[in-house]
Amino acid sequence: MTTIDPQPMPQSSNLQLSDQDISDAYIYLLGRLLITRQQQVDFDEEGFVWNQLIHRKPGQVDWPNPNLDVAYSEAWVAIDENSCLLVTVPAIEGRYYVVEFLNGWGETVANINERVYPDHPNGLFAVCLEGSNVDIPAVAQRVDLPVKAARVLLRVELGANWDDAIALQHQFKFEIQGSPKLPEIPRTVMFDMAALPGVEAFESATLALDTEKDLSPGMETLQANTRAIAVAIKDPAERERIDKVVRQKAQHDFGAAAPYIGRGTIRNGWARPSCCGHWGDDWLTRTTVNYGGIWANVFEEVLYYRGALDSSGADLEADGSYTLTFPADDLPSKYAKYFWSVIAVDRLHRRVLPNSLNRFLLNKESKLTYGNDGSLTLYFAPDKPDDAPEGNWLPTRGKPWSLTFRFYGPRGGVADGSYYPPPLIRR
Repeated sequence: MTTIDPQPMPQSSNLQLSDQDISDAYIYLLGRLLITRQQQVDFDEEGFVWNQLIHRKPGQVDWPNPNLDVAYSEAWVAIDENSCLLVTVPAIEGRYYVVEFLNGWGETVANINERVYPDHPNGLFAVCLEGSNVDIPAVAQRVDLPVKAARVLLRVELGANWDDAIALQHQFKFEIQGSPKLPEIPRTVMFDMAALPGVEAFESATLALDTEKDLSPGMETLQANTRAIAVAIKDPAERERIDKVVRQKAQHDFGAAAPYIGRGTIRNGWARPSCCGHWGDDWLTRTTVNYGGIWANVFEEVLYYRGALDSSGADLEADGSYTLTFPADDLPSKYAKYFWSVIAVDRLHRRVLPNSLNRFLLNKESKLTYGNDGSLTLYFAPDKPDDAPEGNWLPTRGKPWSLTFRFYGPRGGVADGSYYPPPLIRR
């Protein structure tokens, strides 16, 4: 990632921070470590090479909160003052697409699509470092990034014709112009998502902070506290105390924030985040989203709701059977300009639930049956209820689970924050 000038390290190991200060610093740092963890996985296990697109096969489900409505392509890109990335976008009509660029904290720093560039919806784009004077082709639309390295997610709506979507996916091209200096991968602490690191997280604090500037405002105190803790843990007694605070308080605080997606709100059993993609000073929501659904985009593109409670406020039971009913005048399509979908994922690793049908979502392309009055009822159960139309049922056998409801191109109450999906009814 982009190397920034390191801040002076505190010299004293006599840490004068409260348990809450330590908890906040840990959760703040975790937001960055989740990104560097994924970056190491990408390069070490997934075969990423700087400035090269990896086209994922549609329908692949083995990552947290998969978006199965789209053909995915991914990359890590590196540019500098003397180089730029040329992105070729094919002509696309009547199908959602976006090329999203994120920094090393999970901030969306640019999107390429016809909504952002209505006068240049396709063709050549030159992705440049902000303030650089690099020459670009005359026909290219310049896109400035505030960082030298970024994670890219390309999404093309699958729709009813997957072959057309895949053909379009492979027409996107990346070409580096110039010879940028490639960043080193920050070798921060690695961990399983089900077993977050303890005090050892702070062993990576200096590297994590020095290799990526946080663009969010007001993070100075959190950064200073994080650096101070990195020094303090060199003392065995302090290390033991901080580890205890991390495991008993910080991880508990983080777990308590998860149902609300950080500082979000819950209504009808559905959680809506307070922000997404552009985080402002909400580091808690940023870390929570990086943990549960890394690489989220901004609200203008998509809005995510998490359903983990039924109409009584009780947790969804692993083997329970539930319905979700939308009135005829309030169908989910009313709130999505492009498409909507709902998936069920296990609560721990956020993976979809294996089932013999290989059915992992319900969306507008499902063979849905509507009621005589025009309403839509979706069913979530281990076995298909007798009264459930086949296309309206999503299997949920196995692990404790929750739902992720997506609205692409939010509009109406989803866009203004007044809408929440109806409650889930236990049968």
